[in-house]
Amino acid sequence: MSTAAVPSAAALKVPGFWRRALHHRSFVLGGTLTLLLLLAAAVSLVWTPWSPYEMDMANKLKPPTGSHWLGTDTYGRDVASLLLVGARASILVGMIAVGIGLVVGTALGLLAAAKRGWVEEAIMRLTDFSLAFPAILSAIMMTAVFGAGIVNAIIAIGIYNIPTFARITRASANAIWSREYVAAARACGKGSFSITMQHVLPNISAVLIVQITIRFAIAILAEAALSYLGLGTQPPQPSWGRMLSEAQTMMFQAPLLAVFPGMAIAFAVLGLNLLGDGLRDLLDPRLARAR
Repeated sequence: MSTAAVPSAAALKVPGFWRRALHHRSFVLGGTLTLLLLLAAAVSLVWTPWSPYEMDMANKLKPPTGSHWLGTDTYGRDVASLLLVGARASILVGMIAVGIGLVVGTALGLLAAAKRGWVEEAIMRLTDFSLAFPAILSAIMMTAVFGAGIVNAIIAIGIYNIPTFARITRASANAIWSREYVAAARACGKGSFSITMQHVLPNISAVLIVQITIRFAIAILAEAALSYLGLGTQPPQPSWGRMLSEAQTMMFQAPLLAVFPGMAIAFAVLGLNLLGDGLRDLLDPRLARAR
């Protein structure tokens, strides 16, 4: 990575940033979809059309109506309410799993860049080893030992995120360590930890922000896949992935049961990916000057 290509979080404070952001289609569309996801989760904390846990077998598999906006599922539960509460599970898993990867991975990447030598080599080989265990495979192994549940899913996805953050942090930090002002700081007697916290971490934060949005989307997709397999969020807590799993046996009788959670997952992942792409374009100094 070229040293000139490392964006800084200071770009967020440039007066022209938000003007450019509002004219960037990926950023605007991705931000809108992401805000809708957050809004759905926030609204479900205080209000849902119906209780997502209330079953009404007399009204099961009803099409969308005025009282049930998106219809009912095989247990007579309101689909709209299930989608709203399911957004909370997706965000919860995404935030904690990405947080685990961010904290641990960033710390390892910064340590590797600061120490170099055998420390860097050991950390990079450890991340290579971790990449051999994708989130779903890790969750299956943890389920066999500890049982299925959202906690094990979060841990598995979090571990899966660590090597990605470690590699990106190490590459970006190495570019900063080669800068003249870092050499000047070392000449003034500053230690590795002080330089890392005062100069390296602030200057790679924009790279990490972009990566957070991308990994958040992957975490939502992984949570849905694990719940679909019965390894993630457990009943009676609603989950988009489990809604898809329950709908697969009713594809011909009630195809909309699979359409709505599928669209929710697709729009959430699309929004976060577009937001990440927009931030990457806006925070890259070379692209910013070209606009």
